[in-house]
Amino acid sequence: MNYPWGDERRYNSYASYFRRLFGHRVQKLSVDAGFTCPNRDGTVGVGGCTFCRNDAFTPSYCGGGKSVTQQIEEGISFHAWRYRKAQRYLVYFQSFSNTYGPIERLRALYEEALRHPQVDGIVIGTRPDCVDEAKLDYLAEVARTHYVAIEYGIESVYDDTLRSINRGHDFATAERAVRMAAERGLHVGGHFILGLPGEDEGQLLEGVEQINRLPLSTVKFHQLQLFRGTAMAAEYDAHPERFRFWTVEAYLELIVSLLERLRPDLIVERFASEAPPRYHHGPTWQGIRNEQLWAMLEKRLIERDSYQGKRFDPMI
Repeated sequence: MNYPWGDERRYNSYASYFRRLFGHRVQKLSVDAGFTCPNRDGTVGVGGCTFCRNDAFTPSYCGGGKSVTQQIEEGISFHAWRYRKAQRYLVYFQSFSNTYGPIERLRALYEEALRHPQVDGIVIGTRPDCVDEAKLDYLAEVARTHYVAIEYGIESVYDDTLRSINRGHDFATAERAVRMAAERGLHVGGHFILGLPGEDEGQLLEGVEQINRLPLSTVKFHQLQLFRGTAMAAEYDAHPERFRFWTVEAYLELIVSLLERLRPDLIVERFASEAPPRYHHGPTWQGIRNEQLWAMLEKRLIERDSYQGKRFDPMI
Protein backbone atom coordinates (compact mmCIF):
# COMPACT_ATOMS: atom_id res chain seq x y z
CA MET A 1 0.00 0.00 0.00
CA ASN A 2 1.26 3.47 -0.84
CA TYR A 3 0.31 6.18 1.63
CA PRO A 4 -0.42 9.84 0.75
CA TRP A 5 3.28 10.76 0.99
CA GLY A 6 4.14 8.31 -1.79
CA ASP A 7 5.83 5.28 -0.21
CA GLU A 8 5.07 2.19 1.85
CA ARG A 9 6.22 3.53 5.19
CA ARG A 10 3.40 4.12 7.63
CA TYR A 11 4.57 7.63 8.49
CA ASN A 12 5.78 10.57 6.42
CA SER A 13 9.51 10.17 7.00
CA TYR A 14 12.22 12.81 6.89
CA ALA A 15 14.61 10.59 4.92
CA SER A 16 12.02 9.97 2.20
CA TYR A 17 11.21 13.68 2.08
CA PHE A 18 14.83 14.54 1.37
CA ARG A 19 15.10 11.86 -1.30
CA ARG A 20 12.02 13.28 -3.00
CA LEU A 21 13.31 16.83 -2.69
CA PHE A 22 16.97 16.38 -3.63
CA GLY A 23 16.99 13.05 -5.47
CA HIS A 24 19.81 11.75 -3.26
CA ARG A 25 20.81 11.39 0.38
CA VAL A 26 21.52 14.66 2.20
CA GLN A 27 23.05 14.68 5.69
CA LYS A 28 22.58 17.37 8.33
CA LEU A 29 25.78 18.64 9.97
CA SER A 30 25.46 20.44 13.31
CA VAL A 31 27.49 23.56 14.02
CA ASP A 32 27.76 25.73 17.12
CA ALA A 33 27.94 29.38 16.05
CA GLY A 34 28.31 30.78 19.56
CA PHE A 35 24.80 32.08 20.19
CA THR A 36 22.93 32.35 23.48
CA CYS A 37 19.21 32.81 24.35
CA PRO A 38 17.11 35.70 25.67
CA ASN A 39 16.05 33.65 28.69
CA ARG A 40 19.71 33.19 29.59
CA ASP A 41 21.17 36.67 29.18
CA GLY A 42 18.49 38.55 31.13
CA THR A 43 16.52 39.93 28.19
CA VAL A 44 13.44 37.89 29.14
CA GLY A 45 14.92 35.78 31.93
CA VAL A 46 17.97 34.05 33.33
CA GLY A 47 18.98 30.42 33.71
CA GLY A 48 17.55 29.21 30.41
CA CYS A 49 14.88 26.53 30.03
CA THR A 50 14.80 24.26 33.07
CA PHE A 51 15.40 21.13 30.96
CA CYS A 52 18.23 22.50 28.82
CA ARG A 53 21.73 21.12 28.66
CA ASN A 54 22.85 21.86 25.13
CA ASP A 55 26.13 19.97 25.25
CA ALA A 56 24.21 16.70 25.70
CA PHE A 57 23.24 16.92 22.01
CA THR A 58 26.22 18.77 20.57
CA PRO A 59 28.69 16.67 18.54
CA SER A 60 32.30 16.65 19.70
CA TYR A 61 33.55 18.51 16.64
CA CYS A 62 31.37 21.58 17.38
CA GLY A 63 32.23 24.78 19.18
CA GLY A 64 35.52 25.42 20.93
CA GLY A 65 36.04 28.66 19.03
CA LYS A 66 36.15 26.88 15.67
CA SER A 67 34.87 28.67 12.58
CA VAL A 68 31.74 27.47 10.82
CA THR A 69 33.89 26.23 7.93
CA GLN A 70 36.16 24.23 10.23
CA GLN A 71 33.17 22.62 11.93
CA ILE A 72 31.71 21.69 8.54
CA GLU A 73 34.97 20.06 7.45
CA GLU A 74 35.31 18.14 10.70
CA GLY A 75 31.62 17.21 10.60
CA ILE A 76 31.97 15.71 7.12
CA SER A 77 34.87 13.59 8.38
CA PHE A 78 32.97 12.71 11.56
CA HIS A 79 29.97 11.37 9.63
CA ALA A 80 31.86 9.76 6.75
CA TRP A 81 32.12 6.30 8.31
CA ARG A 82 28.41 6.09 9.19
CA TYR A 83 26.77 7.85 6.23
CA ARG A 84 28.97 6.77 3.35
CA LYS A 85 26.27 7.52 0.76
CA ALA A 86 25.97 11.17 1.80
CA GLN A 87 27.85 13.53 -0.48
CA ARG A 88 25.78 16.67 0.06
CA TYR A 89 25.04 18.39 3.34
CA LEU A 90 22.75 20.80 5.15
CA VAL A 91 24.40 22.87 7.84
CA TYR A 92 22.32 22.75 11.01
CA PHE A 93 22.82 25.78 13.24
CA GLN A 94 21.79 23.85 16.33
CA SER A 95 23.07 25.18 19.65
CA PHE A 96 20.89 27.72 21.46
CA SER A 97 19.00 30.42 19.46
CA ASN A 98 20.58 30.90 16.05
CA THR A 99 18.68 34.01 15.00
CA TYR A 100 19.42 35.83 18.26
CA GLY A 101 21.71 38.55 17.02
CA PRO A 102 22.02 41.41 14.52
CA ILE A 103 21.23 40.53 10.95
CA GLU A 104 24.78 41.40 9.85
CA ARG A 105 26.16 38.64 12.08
CA LEU A 106 23.56 36.16 10.86
CA ARG A 107 24.31 36.99 7.25
CA ALA A 108 28.05 36.43 7.74
CA LEU A 109 27.57 33.05 9.46
CA TYR A 110 24.91 31.65 7.13
CA GLU A 111 26.72 32.73 3.99
CA GLU A 112 29.99 31.24 5.22
CA ALA A 113 28.18 27.90 5.51
CA LEU A 114 26.58 28.22 2.08
CA ARG A 115 29.92 28.92 0.40
CA HIS A 116 31.13 25.41 1.20
CA PRO A 117 31.11 23.39 -2.05
CA GLN A 118 29.34 20.36 -0.49
CA VAL A 119 26.57 22.34 1.24
CA ASP A 120 23.10 22.60 -0.32
CA GLY A 121 21.37 24.61 2.39
CA ILE A 122 20.95 25.54 6.03
CA VAL A 123 18.64 24.57 8.89
CA ILE A 124 18.37 27.17 11.64
CA GLY A 125 17.31 26.17 15.14
CA THR A 126 15.88 29.07 17.13
CA ARG A 127 13.16 30.34 19.44
CA PRO A 128 9.87 31.86 18.23
CA ASP A 129 10.67 35.14 19.99
CA CYS A 130 14.01 35.52 18.19
CA VAL A 131 12.75 36.32 14.68
CA ASP A 132 11.37 39.44 13.09
CA GLU A 133 10.24 40.63 9.65
CA ALA A 134 13.72 41.70 8.53
CA LYS A 135 15.39 38.40 9.46
CA LEU A 136 12.70 36.32 7.80
CA ASP A 137 12.77 38.52 4.68
CA TYR A 138 16.52 37.92 4.45
CA LEU A 139 16.06 34.14 4.83
CA ALA A 140 13.38 34.20 2.12
CA GLU A 141 15.90 35.90 -0.15
CA VAL A 142 18.49 33.18 0.56
CA ALA A 143 15.84 30.52 -0.08
CA ARG A 144 15.57 31.59 -3.72
CA THR A 145 18.85 29.77 -4.41
CA HIS A 146 19.32 27.39 -1.46
CA TYR A 147 17.34 25.13 0.81
CA VAL A 148 16.48 27.09 3.97
CA ALA A 149 14.55 25.71 6.94
CA ILE A 150 13.84 27.40 10.24
CA GLU A 151 13.22 25.10 13.18
CA TYR A 152 11.41 26.56 16.17
CA GLY A 153 11.65 25.16 19.66
CA ILE A 154 7.98 25.26 20.65
CA GLU A 155 8.15 22.47 23.28
CA SER A 156 4.50 22.63 24.40
CA VAL A 157 1.16 24.04 23.24
CA TYR A 158 0.20 24.84 26.85
CA ASP A 159 1.11 28.21 28.36
CA ASP A 160 1.16 26.89 31.94
CA THR A 161 3.84 24.41 30.92
CA LEU A 162 5.86 27.04 29.06
CA ARG A 163 5.86 29.23 32.16
CA SER A 164 6.87 26.36 34.42
CA ILE A 165 9.92 25.50 32.30
CA ASN A 166 11.08 29.15 32.15
CA ARG A 167 10.56 29.29 28.41
CA GLY A 168 9.99 33.05 28.33
CA HIS A 169 7.32 33.08 25.60
CA ASP A 170 3.78 31.79 25.17
CA PHE A 171 2.24 29.55 22.51
CA ALA A 172 0.75 32.54 20.67
CA THR A 173 4.30 33.75 20.04
CA ALA A 174 5.12 30.39 18.48
CA GLU A 175 2.00 30.47 16.30
CA ARG A 176 2.89 33.94 15.05
CA ALA A 177 6.51 33.01 14.26
CA VAL A 178 5.52 29.85 12.40
CA ARG A 179 2.99 31.73 10.25
CA MET A 180 5.44 34.56 9.50
CA ALA A 181 8.01 32.08 8.21
CA ALA A 182 5.51 29.97 6.27
CA GLU A 183 4.07 33.05 4.56
CA ARG A 184 7.54 33.65 3.10
CA GLY A 185 7.76 30.16 1.65
CA LEU A 186 10.32 28.89 4.14
CA HIS A 187 10.42 25.29 5.32
CA VAL A 188 9.24 25.50 8.93
CA GLY A 189 9.85 22.90 11.64
CA GLY A 190 8.49 22.60 15.16
CA HIS A 191 10.11 20.83 18.13
CA PHE A 192 8.01 19.39 20.95
CA ILE A 193 8.90 17.58 24.19
CA LEU A 194 6.58 14.81 25.37
CA GLY A 195 6.29 14.31 29.11
CA LEU A 196 6.99 17.73 30.58
CA PRO A 197 5.78 17.98 34.20
CA GLY A 198 2.06 18.63 34.45
CA GLU A 199 1.12 17.20 31.05
CA ASP A 200 -0.59 13.81 30.81
CA GLU A 201 -1.19 11.60 27.78
CA GLY A 202 -4.65 13.03 27.20
CA GLN A 203 -3.28 16.56 26.98
CA LEU A 204 -0.52 15.47 24.62
CA LEU A 205 -3.01 13.86 22.24
CA GLU A 206 -5.36 16.84 22.45
CA GLY A 207 -2.43 19.12 21.68
CA VAL A 208 -1.96 17.44 18.30
CA GLU A 209 -4.99 19.40 17.07
CA GLN A 210 -3.15 22.66 17.72
CA ILE A 211 -0.01 21.33 16.03
CA ASN A 212 -2.07 20.35 12.98
CA ARG A 213 -3.39 23.89 12.65
CA LEU A 214 0.12 25.34 12.40
CA PRO A 215 1.56 25.71 8.85
CA LEU A 216 4.53 23.51 9.72
CA SER A 217 6.48 21.43 7.20
CA THR A 218 8.25 19.15 9.70
CA VAL A 219 7.90 18.09 13.32
CA LYS A 220 10.27 16.68 15.92
CA PHE A 221 9.00 14.94 19.02
CA HIS A 222 11.09 13.51 21.78
CA GLN A 223 10.60 12.06 25.21
CA LEU A 224 11.57 14.13 28.22
CA GLN A 225 15.13 13.39 29.30
CA LEU A 226 16.57 14.73 32.53
CA PHE A 227 20.16 15.91 32.47
CA ARG A 228 22.58 16.41 35.31
CA GLY A 229 23.07 19.96 36.48
CA THR A 230 19.75 21.29 35.15
CA ALA A 231 17.03 23.00 37.14
CA MET A 232 14.61 20.27 36.09
CA ALA A 233 16.87 17.57 37.53
CA ALA A 234 16.76 19.39 40.87
CA GLU A 235 12.98 19.68 40.55
CA TYR A 236 12.77 15.93 39.96
CA ASP A 237 14.84 15.22 43.07
CA ALA A 238 12.52 17.41 45.15
CA HIS A 239 9.19 16.30 43.61
CA PRO A 240 9.52 13.03 41.65
CA GLU A 241 5.75 12.53 41.82
CA ARG A 242 5.30 15.35 39.24
CA PHE A 243 7.16 13.37 36.56
CA ARG A 244 6.02 10.62 34.25
CA PHE A 245 8.58 8.42 32.50
CA TRP A 246 7.26 5.88 30.03
CA THR A 247 8.61 2.43 29.41
CA VAL A 248 9.70 1.99 25.79
CA GLU A 249 6.56 -0.05 25.07
CA ALA A 250 4.20 2.53 26.60
CA TYR A 251 5.96 5.37 24.78
CA LEU A 252 5.59 3.58 21.44
CA GLU A 253 1.86 3.20 22.13
CA LEU A 254 1.67 6.96 22.77
CA ILE A 255 3.54 7.74 19.55
CA VAL A 256 1.26 5.49 17.49
CA SER A 257 -1.78 7.26 18.93
CA LEU A 258 -0.17 10.64 18.26
CA LEU A 259 0.74 9.72 14.66
CA GLU A 260 -2.81 8.57 14.01
CA ARG A 261 -4.02 12.09 14.80
CA LEU A 262 -1.21 13.92 13.00
CA ARG A 263 -1.80 15.70 9.69
CA PRO A 264 -0.64 13.35 6.89
CA ASP A 265 1.45 15.98 5.08
CA LEU A 266 3.57 16.76 8.17
CA ILE A 267 7.03 15.26 7.82
CA VAL A 268 8.17 13.44 10.97
CA GLU A 269 11.85 14.08 11.52
CA ARG A 270 12.06 12.16 14.77
CA PHE A 271 9.93 10.89 17.64
CA ALA A 272 12.65 10.22 20.23
CA SER A 273 16.14 11.37 21.09
CA GLU A 274 19.22 10.01 22.76
CA ALA A 275 22.15 11.50 24.64
CA PRO A 276 25.32 9.99 26.12
CA PRO A 277 24.70 8.17 29.42
CA ARG A 278 27.06 10.49 31.32
CA TYR A 279 24.51 13.31 31.03
CA HIS A 280 21.46 11.44 32.31
CA HIS A 281 19.79 12.05 35.64
CA GLY A 282 16.91 9.76 36.48
CA PRO A 283 15.22 6.96 34.51
CA THR A 284 16.54 6.04 31.04
CA TRP A 285 15.91 3.42 28.37
CA GLN A 286 19.28 1.79 29.06
CA GLY A 287 21.08 2.32 25.79
CA ILE A 288 18.33 1.64 23.25
CA ARG A 289 19.41 3.52 20.12
CA ASN A 290 17.19 5.63 17.86
CA GLU A 291 17.62 3.16 14.99
CA GLN A 292 16.16 0.42 17.20
CA LEU A 293 13.26 2.63 18.22
CA TRP A 294 12.38 3.38 14.58
CA ALA A 295 12.28 -0.35 13.84
CA MET A 296 10.14 -0.98 16.93
CA LEU A 297 7.75 1.79 15.90
CA GLU A 298 7.28 0.40 12.40
CA LYS A 299 6.59 -3.03 13.88
CA ARG A 300 4.04 -1.57 16.30
CA LEU A 301 2.28 0.36 13.50
CA ILE A 302 1.91 -2.88 11.55
CA GLU A 303 0.62 -4.75 14.62
CA ARG A 304 -2.03 -2.08 15.18
CA ASP A 305 -2.77 -1.76 11.46
CA SER A 306 -2.13 1.93 11.90
CA TYR A 307 -0.47 4.81 10.06
CA GLN A 308 0.03 8.57 10.25
CA GLY A 309 -3.23 10.44 9.79
CA LYS A 310 -5.50 7.43 10.25
CA ARG A 311 -7.67 9.39 12.68
CA PHE A 312 -6.91 12.87 11.35
CA ASP A 313 -10.03 14.97 10.84
CA PRO A 314 -9.39 17.99 8.57
CA MET A 315 -12.56 19.63 9.90
CA ILE A 316 -11.19 19.97 13.45
